[in-house]
Order: sequence, then structure tokens, then C-alpha cells
Amino acid sequence: MGLGYVGLPTAAVLATLGRRVAGVDTRADVIERIGRGEVHIVEPELDALVRAAVSRGTLRAVGPKPVAADVFLLCVPTPLGRDHAPGLQYVEAATRALAPALRPGNLVVLESTSPPQTTRNVVARILAEHGFVAGDNIFIAHAPERVLPGAVIREVVENARVVGGVTDACTERAVAFYQGFVRGEVHPTQADVAELTKLAENAFRDVNIAFANELANVCDHLGLDPWAVIKLANHHPRVSILRPGPGVGGHCIAVDPWFIAAVAPEQTPLIQTARRVNDSRPGVVVEAVCRRANRYRDARVACLGLSYKPDIDDLRESPAVEVVRQLRQRREVGELYLVEPHLSDSPFEDLSLWDLDSALERADIVVILVAHRVFRQRVDARRLQSHAVIDPVGLLR
Repeated sequence: MGLGYVGLPTAAVLATLGRRVAGVDTRADVIERIGRGEVHIVEPELDALVRAAVSRGTLRAVGPKPVAADVFLLCVPTPLGRDHAPGLQYVEAATRALAPALRPGNLVVLESTSPPQTTRNVVARILAEHGFVAGDNIFIAHAPERVLPGAVIREVVENARVVGGVTDACTERAVAFYQGFVRGEVHPTQADVAELTKLAENAFRDVNIAFANELANVCDHLGLDPWAVIKLANHHPRVSILRPGPGVGGHCIAVDPWFIAAVAPEQTPLIQTARRVNDSRPGVVVEAVCRRANRYRDARVACLGLSYKPDIDDLRESPAVEVVRQLRQRREVGELYLVEPHLSDSPFEDLSLWDLDSALERADIVVILVAHRVFRQRVDARRLQSHAVIDPVGLLR
């Protein structure tokens, strides 16, 4: 249930392995495209898998209501709401939608990243209202997705999985399901532990990225090169500082730490501070651009990259998009040229996408926001000699 960046690759992998899969989505255009063997997201190898599975008849797209099945995987969004509150409306809606299709003995797995106790207090509670009791006549578990966009097809199968049931019987049933197609080790636990484990993984990464970004802020203040400092510091055998950037994006790292803070606000000062450091980075980049822009009259700015990480089309929580949003509001900046080779349409109604050569030809200032492979291949210091350059991702390093 949910044919997005996690649901569709998972459905395609299971269908390719011979399972009969019904992919459920509420969007009619998505259902139509998949029915034709096409995909609506950019992910290596996904188009070939979907095309093969649809032609073979092991994958079909349906919606908006689910059909009867043995296993139901909930792969719906869990966005942040106002004041960083977890948004569980899609989990609730999907759970209520699947209830009429359930039969005794079914397995229901929440794969969506969620705050602790969501599986127990949302999914299990709603299904209990329809007469389905976890561990009695139905099995309910949480198995958080742990995939990296750009490598989802491989990681759905090869990554280790943490699987936690609402009861021991639920855990046993869910573990058996994942062991049927996952090559990585499947670790059994409780649902609440599985939920917090996924959040802890991404909060750990967020805190470490925040250190790198804060160090970059210090270097900017002192007029030093953060990449040189980090490279030298990492020669220490017990130091491994990550790469700074314009912020942190994607649905996981930029969101999951707030899920921990939501259930334990007084116990998470470090996690919340790290989030604020990373959330402030787009503004730091914007200020750097505006300082350069003051040297020009109606400075023309090329922004290279809009996705939240290299070589994908995913804009969720993208710091690059936030940089552009803020630049549009600054009087120091004139025209903006957006370059994103992985998109066909601009996410901004009043700003078009430009090809790389045209944008560089027109721009006074070049801001490198995403280290796409194509930029690494076609952009170097010599080509940018006549431009003012802001490079928070270190592409030119």
C-alpha cells in the first residue's frame, strides 16, 4: 500500500521473485502508468523490473482500495506536521482502508518510518476496532525500510532487516516472511524497539552531519577551507568527520530525529540542536550568495542541483530547494537559473529549468548545491574562472 520510493521497488522485487503482488495507490495516474509497465520515479533498474513483472502478470496496480491478500505492507508517507509533529494521517487512512480486505491469519507490516508505539497504538488499535486482534486472528509487525535512494533495488534484498511484532507470534510470522526474500540477516525484536532503532540510525547520522556543518560554519567565519581541515583531521585513526553541505534532505535523516524528540522532548537536547544546525545551513548558503551578489547589479545566479542528494530526482526535504526558495525572496539576487538534469519540470511555477551550458553562460554567480555525476564530469575550476562560485558540497575539491 503506497507505490512511492519504497513501495514500488519493494513490489517490483517481490513480483520479480515470483510473488503475486497488487500495488495499491490512491493516485489514478500512478496506477495507469504502472499498468502500462512504466514507472513514475527515478530509480536505477526499477523500470526494467516493473516492465518485466507487469508483462509476466505477477505485478498489477490497483486502487484506491486494496484487494484481498495474504500479506499487507504499508509503505505510505509519514511527513512532519506543524511544529515538527509526526504526521500519521496516511498510516491511519491506509490501515482503515485495508481493514475490509483483511482475513483471519493475514500479516500486516508497517514499513513506514514511524514514532515509537505507532504500530501498537495506531495500526493494531484501528484493526482491533474491526475485530482483528494482534497475535490472535491476525499478525501485525513493524519492519522499517532501510534503503538508500539510488540503490533501492539492491538494498531491499541485501540489507539486514529489523522486524518487530506486536506479540511474539507476530514477530515470528513477520520474520518468516522477510526471510523468504531478504538475503541480509533478519533481526527479530519488538515493534517498539524496531521503530526506535530506525529512528536512532538516522538521528546518529544527522548529529554527525551537524558537526561537519557546524565546523564548516566555523571555517567560513575564520576564512578557512573546511575541506582542508576535515581532510587533515580525518588522518587521525579515530576521527572520521563527514562531509558538510547545504543542509540535510530526504524523508529519513531530515525527519526521523524529530520523531524521537516528539516522544521524548526533554531527553533529546542534542538531537534537537543537531536538527536546527542542519536546518539552518540553507540560510548560511543564501547569505554567502548574497554577499557575492552585492558586487553585481541584478546578479544572475545559476543553482546547480535541486534534489536532496546526487543522481536522483527526489526533492523531499531538499536543502537545495530551500536555498532557491530563500534566494527568490532576496533583493540582492536578480535572475535565477535552475539546473536539475534529473527533472523534466521545475518545482517552482515562476522559474524554469535550464540546461547546464546555457545557465553557466548567463550567470554571474554559480551555486553548486548537489554533486551530481554530470556536474563532476562537466564542471571544473577552469570553466568557472569568470564566475563567483559558492560550493557547499565541495564538488570542486
